[in-house]
Amino acid sequence: MEVPPESSTTERRQKFEEQIDGQAFKELAEAGLTWLRTNSQLVNSLNVFPVPDGDTGTNMVLTMQSAINEIVDSPERNVGKMIQSLAHGALMGARGNSGVILSQLWRGFARALQDQPVLTADLLADALAEARDTAYRGVVRPVEGTILTVSKDMASAALKARENGHSLVDMLEEVVRAADESVEHTPELLPILKEAGVVDSGGKGLYYIFDGMLRYINGQSLDTAEATVQPLSAMKLDASMQEVEEGQDYEVIVDFMPNTPLDLPGFYARLEEMGTSIQVGEGDGLYRVHIHVPTENRYEPIEYAMSIGTITKVHIENLMIQMEELEADAAGKIQLQPVEPGQIAVVAVSPGPGISRVFASLGVAAIVEGGQTMNPSTQEILAAFENLPTDKIIILPNNKNIIMAAQSAAELTVKHAIVIPTRTVPQGLAAMLCTDTGEELEEIAARMNQALEDVQTGEITTATRTVEIDGVEVKEGQIIALHNGKLIAAASSLLEGCLTFLQRVDVDDYEICTLFYGAEISKRTAVEIADRIRETYPALEVEVQDGGQPHYQFIISLE
Repeated sequence: MEVPPESSTTERRQKFEEQIDGQAFKELAEAGLTWLRTNSQLVNSLNVFPVPDGDTGTNMVLTMQSAINEIVDSPERNVGKMIQSLAHGALMGARGNSGVILSQLWRGFARALQDQPVLTADLLADALAEARDTAYRGVVRPVEGTILTVSKDMASAALKARENGHSLVDMLEEVVRAADESVEHTPELLPILKEAGVVDSGGKGLYYIFDGMLRYINGQSLDTAEATVQPLSAMKLDASMQEVEEGQDYEVIVDFMPNTPLDLPGFYARLEEMGTSIQVGEGDGLYRVHIHVPTENRYEPIEYAMSIGTITKVHIENLMIQMEELEADAAGKIQLQPVEPGQIAVVAVSPGPGISRVFASLGVAAIVEGGQTMNPSTQEILAAFENLPTDKIIILPNNKNIIMAAQSAAELTVKHAIVIPTRTVPQGLAAMLCTDTGEELEEIAARMNQALEDVQTGEITTATRTVEIDGVEVKEGQIIALHNGKLIAAASSLLEGCLTFLQRVDVDDYEICTLFYGAEISKRTAVEIADRIRETYPALEVEVQDGGQPHYQFIISLE
């Protein structure tokens, strides 16, 4: 979006100085989204664990985009009604825990401004205080050192500014300053952040939203972030295929060695002129550029890289054809359980086509695609069961970062929907084994909750960064093993990672080990590893299933 020219900055500040109507607030909200999107990759990189699920920035952007879509064409000038619509859009589009908490902040903000014609400094302080309270109430066990703490410090700064008689813009400046300081302080409140050497990602995203509003008022750029380069091993380019927007006809990947040190801001600016979905990785002096471009620009990234360095590898793919093939491949292979009126319908979130087929075989009525780096929105979960011919719904989120969105969907529907807080795929599958009992909804839900304790989950993936957490030293690119979401070991190979996980669990208490191998692993490799596990644990029944999940080479279930 355009920002005011320098000559009109004073005039723009005067426009927002004392009060803001609905249209003016829409401008600020759009600016907040723009600045958040500009810095979303930085927010994504603030991931505590060295696993490929750094998607807080993406989730917050998609949540805010849904909020803006709700108001973008609205002529409403009543600020209370405008923000009410914004909050509704945020709730429906909320993705991941960070997105759900952000939607709750806007919900509280809107509650404080109900039917107010304009936003003043006094009302801004009230709105931030109610936003804080609403967000805290929405979390069962609030943790300090997170986005919640940042919202609390922002509210405190606004209340203090009101006592000092600050104008609306001056109050916003104090709020943004407080948010910045609060984010930097989060590692002191949450030891795991300090251990990982990062600040809280959700709090940083909230800061960027309000900082974007202030930058817009001051006429500052919203389109140029501090350029950052990620390690080559951290580039998970498969995730970029989840959506192809208009104008993204080709995917171009170029590896090159620059002739001189790169001017990163200028480098990024030039790439942004060519296309979108830009990622840049670096390792041992080799740079990898990933970009989506329209057809007419498909050779520009190659020519540009050639002009500033030596190209070592090029890959070009027609995204539209590839997406059509992916959609055709996914269609028609999964037969879902038909639902009759009065029956219980189970909705499961699944990260891969193979896992979806397993859920379908166990009788789920609807599947929502989602998992690491691809958290579905509240609206997507709601849409999965709203048209089913029954009012008895059970939702299995199967990921810790999707539980809150599932709960929001359950609260929005008029149907009787119960969320079973499954944090992993194996927990979701264990819960599905409790459905064929002929019991009532609450009784089956209770049995499902009990079943979650009967399964252990292992996850084997590649570390995206170097870090030490819980006494485990991890180097970027190493294989790592997680037990029920907790980092337990770094390994030199997939086999070592799988065996280490099994060593840390009392295998004698379990009978069946299922290896769900991911999209990056061949069946042959999975079978070879399963054979080695059988040799090591002869009494353990080992099964191999095609999971098809991205990022995680293996999801392991112990029953």
